[in-house]
Amino acid sequence: MQKPRLLFHLPALTDGGAERTMALIASELAEAGYPVRLVAERPAVNGPPVSSAVRVSALDAGHAGAIARLRRLLKQERPAVAVSAVAASPLKLTIAAAGMNIPLVHAVHGFHEHATGKLTALTWRLWPLIARRAAAVVAVSDALRDELVANWKVPASKAQVFPNPVALPDPLPRVTAEELAARRPAILAIGRLSGEKQFGLLLKALAAMRTRDATLTILGDGPQRDILRTMAERLHIADRVTFAGFVDDVWPHLAAAKVLAVPSRTESFGLAAVEALAAGLPVAATRTPGLMEVMGEDPRLGRLVEITDHEGLAVALDDLLADPGDPAPRQRRATAFSAAAGMARWRALIGRLAA
Repeated sequence: MQKPRLLFHLPALTDGGAERTMALIASELAEAGYPVRLVAERPAVNGPPVSSAVRVSALDAGHAGAIARLRRLLKQERPAVAVSAVAASPLKLTIAAAGMNIPLVHAVHGFHEHATGKLTALTWRLWPLIARRAAAVVAVSDALRDELVANWKVPASKAQVFPNPVALPDPLPRVTAEELAARRPAILAIGRLSGEKQFGLLLKALAAMRTRDATLTILGDGPQRDILRTMAERLHIADRVTFAGFVDDVWPHLAAAKVLAVPSRTESFGLAAVEALAAGLPVAATRTPGLMEVMGEDPRLGRLVEITDHEGLAVALDDLLADPGDPAPRQRRATAFSAAAGMARWRALIGRLAA
């Protein structure tokens, strides 16, 4: 029996966590036999891997042109369910689907998406209207769902929580406490080099650490690359910091690190933290809602510090490098966010809406 057609809409296929997650969801559904078209407004730049079973289209047009082309695609495809994510995509998909009896699902990944541009700000102000037309609005954490309901007037009946499905190795890497403790004092950080990720705070923490031979590798690229390089030089730690740029495969880097640092000002989920836990690493992170939901207050998983406290982050990193602890509880926690666990929710939702 033919499975229902699905359409996913994103502004672009880039290296962001939300984009990686939506590419994974589309790929998993396509591999399960759903005819999936993934529509991005701009061609991929350092994009996430997408299954060859997914038909990828680039609209490659301005806002009005993208909406018109998206509407033509919706009429052509007639998907059983259409999904949007990131920035102004919920608004554009809602306009493009006007008058069509297509269930719309909007996935929300960040607390501060409304601050990323004028059209995205308008989208968030229009959430009550967008949600009225939608079949569901999916948030990646309880805290983000509460934010959407309380402050952006998304009806509670429409708002659901689906933690991001994370593509984890199967089986998980084999790592013992003894092997982890024997690694060199290598700190890893993963993320876009932009303001909300606060890598400047991490550089200050590295400069303040007692472990003077600790090194830091940052995987990712973005608008603050040159600013952060200059900051590392000014703090006299440039010889201990490697800006590795965008990488397709983070797992070899996780296998070489002793601790992951997540210094973000805001995190609605914490994809890199889950990957690190799956690799057995402790995580030193700021106390943001998404990371708190992933890690809780379990000291076996790592340490949480206040968002602006670089000295506290330095202490946490020193402590975890000195005694990284047992990888086993971390790997058990990571499996709660596996692709299999996360995709079960998505398949159930799409099955209900398509029926």
